[in-house]
Amino acid sequence: MASRLKTPAPTGACCSSNVPYWLGRRSTKPSPSAPKWLVKAGPKPGPPPFLELVGLKKFGSRYPAELSGGMQQRVGIARALANYPSVLLMDDRFGALDAQTRLMLRESLLEIWRKFGTTVVFVTHDVDEAVFLADRVLIMSAAPGCIIEDVSIKLLRPRSTDMTTTPEYLKARQFCLDTIKSESRKAFEDQNA
Repeated sequence: MASRLKTPAPTGACCSSNVPYWLGRRSTKPSPSAPKWLVKAGPKPGPPPFLELVGLKKFGSRYPAELSGGMQQRVGIARALANYPSVLLMDDRFGALDAQTRLMLRESLLEIWRKFGTTVVFVTHDVDEAVFLADRVLIMSAAPGCIIEDVSIKLLRPRSTDMTTTPEYLKARQFCLDTIKSESRKAFEDQNA
């Protein structure tokens, strides 16, 4: 007989690019699983606290067409966080954004992670993004996709873009790039065999 869970099963959320037609609706009661810092603050007039966390406090009443691509990405993160998930899945969230917005959102995500303590599973094709955000980078093989390397990132927190030129960062980045290059070369040769 299977053993029963003694604690609630973890909840999860996936960030979506689909933005609702409204942003300003909010609940007057926090969720039972809300972080203590948010419950203590109590309900506030105005936009939900999640929009403030992602830097969109002034845009709580705007429609999706009035938001830039970066703003829509941040709304997707805020919507996912509104459920207070224990795991947040982010699949290549910043790939289509310009460099400035991408850098700003990386730092915003780290600040949100620090406040919420939510586990974030971040899928990306950007090695710099992976090394900057993660404590652990899993590198996958070409088809069939399986994990070929588990890289522990030992950079201090809190992180900032200034650390991207440190020897520790560059060493982790280069190791990831070398692993990916080796795997890509092998996959290319297998396809031509």
